[in-house]
Amino acid sequence: MKALVYHGPGHKEWEHAPDPKITDPTDVIVQVDTTTICGTDLHILKGDVPAVTQGRILGHEGVGTIIETGEAVTNLAVGNRVIISCITSCGSCSYCRQQLPAHCLNDEGTSGLGWIFGHLIDGTQAEYVRVPFAENSLHKLPEGVSDESAIMLCDILPTGFEIGVRNGRVKPGDVVAVIGAGPVGLAAMMTAGLYGASRIIAIDLDDNRVDQAKVFGATDAVNNGDAGWKDAVLAMTDGLGVDVAIEAVGVPATFHMATELVRPGGTVANVGVHGASVELRLQDLWIKDVAITTGLVSATTTPMLLRLVSQGKLTPEMFVSHRFTFDGILDAYDTFAQAAQTKALKVTISR
Repeated sequence: MKALVYHGPGHKEWEHAPDPKITDPTDVIVQVDTTTICGTDLHILKGDVPAVTQGRILGHEGVGTIIETGEAVTNLAVGNRVIISCITSCGSCSYCRQQLPAHCLNDEGTSGLGWIFGHLIDGTQAEYVRVPFAENSLHKLPEGVSDESAIMLCDILPTGFEIGVRNGRVKPGDVVAVIGAGPVGLAAMMTAGLYGASRIIAIDLDDNRVDQAKVFGATDAVNNGDAGWKDAVLAMTDGLGVDVAIEAVGVPATFHMATELVRPGGTVANVGVHGASVELRLQDLWIKDVAITTGLVSATTTPMLLRLVSQGKLTPEMFVSHRFTFDGILDAYDTFAQAAQTKALKVTISR
């Protein structure tokens, strides 16, 4: 088969690789029909994730068709069309039973981490992939749900919902600010309405993303590069601050923005992946009754989100801005990596 193989920081190749094989009775082999690129893949290529070793096939999102099943697999069959979750779940450890497979204790990859595709085992940016614990880590696709909708259910939509909206404790009538209108921030905006937010304020430095945020569910949008941006946001909250501030960038400045915008009794939900130390100004926050949440997606809400997609209540295919074939995967990376110039949101890479 062909696959995108990591050869150290800054180096990747679409090249021949060995076909995956069943190694455990709970495995299946999936023919990957559509995959995509995540910001985490770009971090890996920069060398920011040293656990990813040379020779690893990248990617942790995919939609495909089962072509082989292990002998213990009974609820899936050859020919099933499936979503490959970014999180692998053994289904039996204490964290999986608590609906936290992000911290799965099985030693496939490493104990205590459910994100293993394209990280600790070979991933989905390939023609075929081995899926461990398949019955807990795959979701059958109903008729009528396109690959472009389904691929967003692998990671970004459950991430925005679980770590932003659900951890942020959004409730009916809340005013929610989402800092960062990239794909995950937009996913939080798209799903905040499920919990009845009355106002969803998109905040970003990119005018293009500020403008398009309203298509994804934002009621208001603010460019935080403009003078008086903070006053503009507070004016939408009677001057008290937002009920929920969702940080979806992952840099110290945006985390600090979230803590400044949240009202007493509110919640800061950190979704962004932080690679540098962030100052927590407890001298200002201790008196405000503010909750701060963090998290890695467990993707336990994927079945619920899939039902909403199949009923037309959510339309995640809107995230797709560019389309490529497998042989164009290197061009797809270039397009995604230069999103400010290309206006890329999510790219799809299909057979």
